[in-house]
Amino acid sequence: MALVQTLFPSPVGALTLVASDAGLVAILWEDDDPARVRLTARDERPDHPMLAQAATELTAYFAGDLQIFTVPLDFRGTDFQRQVWAALCTIPFGETRSYGAIARAIGHPTASRAVGAANGRNPISIIAPCHRVIGTNGALTGFAGGVEVKRWLLDFEQSRIGLL
Repeated sequence: MALVQTLFPSPVGALTLVASDAGLVAILWEDDDPARVRLTARDERPDHPMLAQAATELTAYFAGDLQIFTVPLDFRGTDFQRQVWAALCTIPFGETRSYGAIARAIGHPTASRAVGAANGRNPISIIAPCHRVIGTNGALTGFAGGVEVKRWLLDFEQSRIGLL
């Protein structure tokens, strides 16, 4: 299945949206490490329905008008990674979870480090909200977009709770 992409300007920098006909495959950061999310060649297609829907929803999210994304997701990873990424999607807007809580939620209570590794390879940042995962002590740990962007996203969501 061929992949398509488009550039999406956002308050946290230019994001590259990547999709297949099945759903959104990735949201890549400006300085993303190509080894973090390995993808095949892609054509520029801003009119592709999955890219258009993702762009519309991200625009609404950054405007403070959307808290739950509905664009279909096409996660590409191991079974364990897909379990972690699906668990990320259950973290409510404006809330956080620890790596240990995610490990327990997916039935692997001793796998917090593996959850951290899978979280770090999450290909669909923001929509599969890996920014909502923090250390057990509340510390903001690594994030592909940078810890300052993680803080911005968390603060932004906190400022919007209860406004919709």
